[in-house]
Amino acid sequence: MKRKVLVVFSLLLVLGAMVFAQEAAHQDVAYQEDAAHQDAVYVEEATEEAASGSSGWKYLAAALAVGLSCIAGGIAVGQTGAAAIGAISENAELSGKAMPYVGLAEGICLWGFLVALLILFL
Repeated sequence: MKRKVLVVFSLLLVLGAMVFAQEAAHQDVAYQEDAAHQDAVYVEEATEEAASGSSGWKYLAAALAVGLSCIAGGIAVGQTGAAAIGAISENAELSGKAMPYVGLAEGICLWGFLVALLILFL
């Protein structure tokens, strides 16, 4: 379990590094096209970015919100689903009491998606 978490965390770090590298490369290419005109555009973009707070951080935060909540939701559904099926196989009357817990575990993913939308649009 610890190894899986470490692998996922490592992949997220690599993804974040790729986002920032691509953003830096895009700024370098745009700057080299026309130095005189680009200086004014770069200053304007920097002030807009500073005013709106939109940088690579919000995209990384949204990706982390969705990714980690879906991983946690998958683990929760796996464990609660296995327990619910085991309980139902012993006593069929427990299906109405056991299955809502699986649905609650799935809700973790929806909350992560809502948080990501709020991060991106607010």
